[in-house]
Amino acid sequence: MRTLNEETPSKIGSTVTVTGWVHRIRKHGSVTFIDLRDRTGVLQAVSGKWNPEVYAQLNELSPEDVVQLTGGVVARSEKSVNPDLATGTVELQVEQVTLLSQAVTPPFSVNDSTQSVDEELRLAYRYLDLRTERMQANLRARGRATSFLRHALDKEGFIEVETPLLTATTPEGARDFLVPTRHKGSFYALPQSPQQFKQLLMVGGIERYYQIARCLRDEDSRGDRQPEFTQLDMELSFVSQEDVLQLNEKLVIDLIRALYPEKRIQQQPFPRITHAEALERYGSDRPDMREDKNDPNLLAFCWVTDFPFFERTEEGGWTFTHNPFSMPHSDHLERFMAGEVEGILAQQYDLALNGFEIAGGSVRSHRPEVTEKVFTTMGHTPESIQAQFGHMLRAFTHGAPPHAGIAWGFDRLMMVLQNEPNIREVIAFPKTGEGRDPLMQAPGPVSDAQLRDLGLQSR
Repeated sequence: MRTLNEETPSKIGSTVTVTGWVHRIRKHGSVTFIDLRDRTGVLQAVSGKWNPEVYAQLNELSPEDVVQLTGGVVARSEKSVNPDLATGTVELQVEQVTLLSQAVTPPFSVNDSTQSVDEELRLAYRYLDLRTERMQANLRARGRATSFLRHALDKEGFIEVETPLLTATTPEGARDFLVPTRHKGSFYALPQSPQQFKQLLMVGGIERYYQIARCLRDEDSRGDRQPEFTQLDMELSFVSQEDVLQLNEKLVIDLIRALYPEKRIQQQPFPRITHAEALERYGSDRPDMREDKNDPNLLAFCWVTDFPFFERTEEGGWTFTHNPFSMPHSDHLERFMAGEVEGILAQQYDLALNGFEIAGGSVRSHRPEVTEKVFTTMGHTPESIQAQFGHMLRAFTHGAPPHAGIAWGFDRLMMVLQNEPNIREVIAFPKTGEGRDPLMQAPGPVSDAQLRDLGLQSR
């Protein structure tokens, strides 16, 4: 089926059949106008008392009814042309109406962009909210961006590889979502990131991997966080930090030039500052460098490098600040392996945009003794290291190439590019700020039978 924008403007004098939702109904005396909406836009359809049967059918329709209309495409008069519509030079004189699906009165208007709707209500009726011009534009932009990035990375020799969603629990900075199994006491964990799998892909000789990856973290939601989110994840073998930064900077710039020509990047190449400089000069490791923070089309990218590898815990021990699977700075490696911790820098880097961290990565540790030293520094025993990371250490003994990677916070990037206040506006089915799904009523209870199968009981 051709769309409204494709089918009608060039078909003056032809009879066509179109389908869509009743967007708006306007009655003027003996004439009724229907704005019909599909994914591409809106078409004006009309009938009057000169065709009593069709006129009566149009008058019985309600907003959001799904209909099929057949009729002749005619040119609008010069005074009635709507330059804001792709179909604004034509209208459909309806000859036949078929009601495909009747709609009840919606809880909020789909076509009124000025209406303020409670977010809880929007999410509870997300399938209606998705019909709005705002959400249609955001999801189409997101789709174009993923398509562009896939094509660009394919040209750079990357291979798209999917990694498992059921895996083992690992300490990556946030709480895992655990998945109980029918084997008593045994759990899967949902991945906080594909970190270990993408490093194993490098050991496996893939050399250039990417994935539009789903990540899941049981942490408190904020405007730029969700329990489940999307990363553009990539890993490369036989590269340096500089290689990763240059490749990703070009990728970001090309994306914006292709899909957001109205946006202006304040400085190219992107400025680079160390983590210490960012804190000293801007008070944040994700600085907002824009000269005019009220300009929605001004973008200020910045690379932040040389993160401290470790920071003190409340108990006085050490934990990683960024990623435990990183390599220390080359000048600090010998000192680190000799037992020094304070002041050790890692080959880690973030890309900041307008005050948000939109990407982060590192040169990875591919040497088992370095990885083991990292976890020993954080207080892990040799037994716990083998239990949780033995597979990684073993893989690194089989000829692991030097490698590095980065992961984009794709939702955050789209949020900024679409000038939205939070990432929920660029995700089709997000959770609330409290991590709930009002549409599916999740999380929620399960049956006693399901709990018995898993050897669990509710509190």
